[in-house]
Amino acid sequence: MNIEILTKDDLKEFKTELLSEIEKLLKSKTGTIQNKEWLKSYEVRKLLGISPGTLQQLRVNGTLEFTRLGGLIYFKYEDIIKLMENYKHKNPLSNRATYMAKVQADADFRARRTKW
Repeated sequence: MNIEILTKDDLKEFKTELLSEIEKLLKSKTGTIQNKEWLKSYEVRKLLGISPGTLQQLRVNGTLEFTRLGGLIYFKYEDIIKLMENYKHKNPLSNRATYMAKVQADADFRARRTKW
């Protein structure tokens, strides 16, 4: 029977090897959603941060196209990105001059309206 003695250095080396392997696995798992062409419902909900009911509503009203195979529903990653782009809002405060012009125009309109 062979007996091997482990030193602290051996354990430290094992620890660093183990952590590097775990890190490699985690890096290979990140970004997998973007690499997939078709996503399952739970992946879409996770990606968008929405509830099952909200996802169903997006399907029912035709906002988000889907494919049903058997009992599973799939969504194209490209369609989800398009959906996000279509609903992107610009912050009105990002263009302060335009915002201030609108505020002034509203104030002018209200002032003229009270004079009638």
